[in-house]
Amino acid sequence: MKYFNEHTIIFLDGEYVKAADARTDLYGQSLHYGYAVFEGIRSYKMKDGSTKIFKPVAHYERLIASAQALNMPFSYSVEEMIVATDKVLADNNLGDAYIRPLVYGPDNMSFNPNTISHFTIQAWEMQPFLGEKLLRVMTSSFQRPNPKGFRITAKASGHYVNSIMASHEAKAKGFDEALLTDMDGFAAEAPGANLFYEKDGKLFTPALGHILPGITRATVIEICKDLGIEVTEKKFTTEEMYGADAAFFCGTAAEVIGFESLDNQPFAKAWNDSVSKKIQMVYKDLVIS
Repeated sequence: MKYFNEHTIIFLDGEYVKAADARTDLYGQSLHYGYAVFEGIRSYKMKDGSTKIFKPVAHYERLIASAQALNMPFSYSVEEMIVATDKVLADNNLGDAYIRPLVYGPDNMSFNPNTISHFTIQAWEMQPFLGEKLLRVMTSSFQRPNPKGFRITAKASGHYVNSIMASHEAKAKGFDEALLTDMDGFAAEAPGANLFYEKDGKLFTPALGHILPGITRATVIEICKDLGIEVTEKKFTTEEMYGADAAFFCGTAAEVIGFESLDNQPFAKAWNDSVSKKIQMVYKDLVIS
């Protein structure tokens, strides 16, 4: 897909410029070492024609925390970033959109700290990241990074090389997406989404520690609380999921998307008969209400 054209406007270091005219250097830690942080945010067109950004405060608070975790200088407030995002959406006449804020470094080919960071906000139309049909998922041979080796709760660009490799492996083997384990062999998350499975009307999700604390994951837990659905955060293997009633990934880009199978093992319930399907529908209503 094409993310911009000659008319597309982005936010870059306090200015609104044409994407086609924006420039960056080739000598920064971000390009060479993956030293950058980002967010994935969605906006939705409401029934009254207005545009709503879903949970912008939570996303921008996490962006600030990610920058701090990686020692990246960053001074924008949540309020300033929301205002800039609203203008980018308006300038590009976008309603249903995917929004990508990115904090990246200046020219610096050493490992010395930067004294400034660059900041951009881009937006484009995008369908659900993993599509809308049920997914054939495989357990990846790749594991999530060791939390002692990275700031694993930061949404850092370099971490996603791991995600790309896992996703490439799955698709090369004829699957739709991968499920990565953690360093101890427990189920962790998708390359760009969190994981839940359903058993006997209850939901289970990997505990924090080796996963990204997803905003959509937190939203699903809130939905379950409102619906009276029990959620347990714990360690479990992919083999424990084989007898489950259903499973799904969730994330801002992916939204809530169910599994058809895991490692060619089907699930006990038809997706449309599952509690997970109900959660998917409640989530869809929530983001546009």
